[in-house]
Amino acid sequence: MRIFGRIILAAAITTLAILPRPASAVDLTMYYPVAVGGAVTKIIDDLVDRFQKENPDIKVTAVYAGNYTDTMTKAMTAMKGGQPPQLSVLLSTDVFTLIDENAIVPIEDLVADKAWLKEFYPAFMANGQINGKTWSIPFQRSTIVLYWNKDAFKEAGLDPEKAPASWDEMTEIAKKLVKKDPSGNVTRWGVEIPTTGYAYWMLQALAIENGQKLMNDAGNEVYLTAPKTVAALNYWVDLSRKHGVMPTGTIDWATLRTDFLEGKTAMMWHTTGNLTAVKDGAKFNFGVAMLPSKERRGSPTGGGNLYIFKGASPEQQKAAVKFVLWMTAPERAAEWSIKTGYVAVTPAAYKTSAMESYAKSFPAATVARDQLVHAVAELSVHENGRIYKFVNDAVQGAVTGAQKPDEALAAAQQQADRVLRAYK
Repeated sequence: MRIFGRIILAAAITTLAILPRPASAVDLTMYYPVAVGGAVTKIIDDLVDRFQKENPDIKVTAVYAGNYTDTMTKAMTAMKGGQPPQLSVLLSTDVFTLIDENAIVPIEDLVADKAWLKEFYPAFMANGQINGKTWSIPFQRSTIVLYWNKDAFKEAGLDPEKAPASWDEMTEIAKKLVKKDPSGNVTRWGVEIPTTGYAYWMLQALAIENGQKLMNDAGNEVYLTAPKTVAALNYWVDLSRKHGVMPTGTIDWATLRTDFLEGKTAMMWHTTGNLTAVKDGAKFNFGVAMLPSKERRGSPTGGGNLYIFKGASPEQQKAAVKFVLWMTAPERAAEWSIKTGYVAVTPAAYKTSAMESYAKSFPAATVARDQLVHAVAELSVHENGRIYKFVNDAVQGAVTGAQKPDEALAAAQQQADRVLRAYK
């Protein structure tokens, strides 16, 4: 019996040995920024869960790493520590830095169907395509838009359905919207443009509208002292110090949406990524419009792209591509736009039944998309983080009155030239 039992056991072991074993799941770590309002983490968690149910052989762990700057810092720290993420959502403008650090791989090297890359809006692809290669895929994308309080417009005797179309119009309308208490203290400002966090982004918008490009395609020059750039910053400063329609000093990016929702400002410039949060939080009628023009309409694009890291194994890179394809499919891009306010990254997303229905009921959802025809690539150069700091500091110096706009921008230009000289 013992011999017979051993034969049975040996046969069982042999049978188990030749049966195919289930493949273990490919693990992916994705660093993800949470930079604007709304329950973004819950939406991403839900998308990841659904992807994993459809693809049980892939496990995605989303690591929420703070704002875009924090996420970039943590991704690079992890990479230099020998444990890079396999993919990450980082600013589309981080591309030069990531290439310089040899951190990412071109998407063309990983996908069989190159035609897929032509499905995205060209304005969103502009930042990610360098030297004939595509280094990232648009996902969490935006433009800057003008939000206005229609009830405040009506109260001030203005047409609540008409947003200002030019700088001069915005100034004059903002003057009528300023509200003061009996003591002369301002209780509602006419307009607010944030000066912290992404001041370079707002300056670029103003420069574009004034007909000035802010950088070259090679990413080794910036044009901060161009007369039209200086004039753009002068206009921004004049809104507070000359016209009195905007607070002097710092206007915080993170709290500006709250100011708008609480009626402390009648207009604000902010990312379309806040659209759903404003829609859900506003207790008044509001509108969304393209940014006003000086010489032309215009906004830089903004937001994050999906990058795949060079340190990932071939299996992980293949799984990451599958995840990126799934996340940017028209149905998901439409869902993401509806739930957050970000711009859906492909024209096909706007042809889905869900988006067509949503846009019909909430026309503001298409304003940022329509503005793409006037949009340009966001400021992106080598040593991007350092250049952003120079520009942000210049804006802060000007709006707080510490420096004149031309002096602040001249100092930033000098610093930028010194850093970018190595990339000429």
